[in-house]
Amino acid sequence: MSGTRPVLAAVDGSESATRALVWAATEARRLGRELRVLTVYPWPVTGYPDIAATGERLRAGLRAQAQDVLAQARLTADETTPGLLVRTEALEGDAIGHLLAAGRVAEMLVLGSRGLGGFSGLLLGSTAVALTAHGYCPVVVVRGEEPAPGRPRVVVGVDGGRSDEAALAYVFDYAAATGATVVATHAWTDHTLDTVSTGGYLAVDWNTFSQQAEQELAARLAPWRAGHPEVEVESVVARARPARLLMDQAKGATLLVVGSRGRGGFAGLVLGSTSQALIHHAPCPVVVVRPDER
Repeated sequence: MSGTRPVLAAVDGSESATRALVWAATEARRLGRELRVLTVYPWPVTGYPDIAATGERLRAGLRAQAQDVLAQARLTADETTPGLLVRTEALEGDAIGHLLAAGRVAEMLVLGSRGLGGFSGLLLGSTAVALTAHGYCPVVVVRGEEPAPGRPRVVVGVDGGRSDEAALAYVFDYAAATGATVVATHAWTDHTLDTVSTGGYLAVDWNTFSQQAEQELAARLAPWRAGHPEVEVESVVARARPARLLMDQAKGATLLVVGSRGRGGFAGLVLGSTSQALIHHAPCPVVVVRPDER
């Protein structure tokens, strides 16, 4: 596997991180990649009175705790995927900085939906935004329930933005390898336009909007259908709020894939309420893909 990008899993000993580790190990085996397991403990830290511990004692304790987390993570990975090449590393300092740097050479970065220790609040604010908006590889947030039985489904949000190609490449490669059905989803709506039209100030032909949206989605999918004739594709176009439509379609799905930059229905996907809704409430793992700018 020399020269290939590893699958990177961030762990901190939490149950959520363990689920993410299992997902990452399974994906690393599917891709034939090394699994790199990373934990970060904060240093320097504040708020500890001198009487509680000296600086070096505290630092040693944090380092030992991190090594325990990694040892348990290795056991979990070995039990999940025997024979998989696993490399572990404990780093001290800023979690965002270390994860962004590690992502430069990673196939993907896999995280849990809740954190402890160095990853506390990892997906509840600026850290999530930084990783998805400024990272160099797909970021996977493992959450939700087990997928529904039967043929797997992967849902992708398509809006005509510059991240569409990266998201579609990811989802079609995944579907071709796993036999999953691709559910390509496009939400067309504008809250301001809805408000104005319902107030009687603007006559809107919603059928025209719907037909145009369906044509745009079909055109966007055409080259991917041609390149992957073995992949079954379903198209879903609806006048709806993007987060609600995506979460509805993702029920029972294996993955929900979205781009890191959007326009139209998915504008502000990663930097606003839509991304927060997906991170907190999506019923399956969420993959945020950005154009490869490494």
